[in-house]
Amino acid sequence: MSEQTQLIPGNSLITENPEKGRALAVKMARLIIKITQPDAVAREKMRPIYANDASMLIAIGQTVATEFATIAKANNYWK
Repeated sequence: MSEQTQLIPGNSLITENPEKGRALAVKMARLIIKITQPDAVAREKMRPIYANDASMLIAIGQTVATEFATIAKANNYWK
């Protein structure tokens, strides 16, 4: 894992509201991809492949949903 990449931006899952929580979930999912494939050129080459594959897009959505569930729980579901 890269020493430079912070997997939890700001080192906190606490957000002001669900919208910001969802944005954090998307950012965290993107960071997972960056850590998994650190070569930016390789990621760019793969983008057209997953952009046209429904099952890969669903998997990305599931990753964001999992991150969001974790963030929502950390925020006591913004109650």
